[in-house]
Amino acid sequence: MNPNGCAVFLDTLSPGTRSAFTRLGTRLRYAVGDVLIHEGDQTQELVVLHEGLVKVTARLDRDRVLLRDIRIAGDIVGEVAAMGIGPRSATVTSCGDVSATVVPRNELEPFFLAHPEASLALNRMLCDRLRRANRLRLELGAYPVAVRLARVLVELAESHGHPRRTLRGPDRNRVRIGVSLSQSEFAALTATTTHTVHKALARLGKERIITTGCRQTFIENMARLRDAALLSDPAA
Repeated sequence: MNPNGCAVFLDTLSPGTRSAFTRLGTRLRYAVGDVLIHEGDQTQELVVLHEGLVKVTARLDRDRVLLRDIRIAGDIVGEVAAMGIGPRSATVTSCGDVSATVVPRNELEPFFLAHPEASLALNRMLCDRLRRANRLRLELGAYPVAVRLARVLVELAESHGHPRRTLRGPDRNRVRIGVSLSQSEFAALTATTTHTVHKALARLGKERIITTGCRQTFIENMARLRDAALLSDPAA
């Protein structure tokens, strides 16, 4: 699953189509901090993630960068430019060791023509991402920073969370987020300043909803975090 709770692209394909798709392109490896895609570039390759995770950022102005998303194994990035629709709209950077396949456009087009199932899956994914982008844009104006931050934490916990193990089984109310983010990255995700997000994180910590340390975030009470995010139930 990806950060918005939807199936990653490869998981939407049938086994045969997925096998054919993963044979395209050239497999590469990236270290932490490596840039897979540069904003503004005219390149048209699609990047398929097999291991690790990346962050997707876009520059707002000379001094500010917006963290738009996090993509994980099974996801694809660079799909809009790969379809020939303008230059790269964002930068994609490795958050750790990443294995990915770079697929040139001249391989993509005949593949999608031969596999309409994959073309349909791509269109659905693009629509899902557009809806999410619109929702996030509305939330940035409709909610204060504390609510936006709580919503980001809920999304990360639901898609990248590791429930605490107990003798009775996993405790889904207490979750370790398996994505290492700095306060500046949380600030970028919520379109605010590092100082403001620091205060919002501190408040959640004081209320014993989360604990943080060494770029790790632990949700101590998912139910209360959802309340802080103004989310009434898991399907909201």
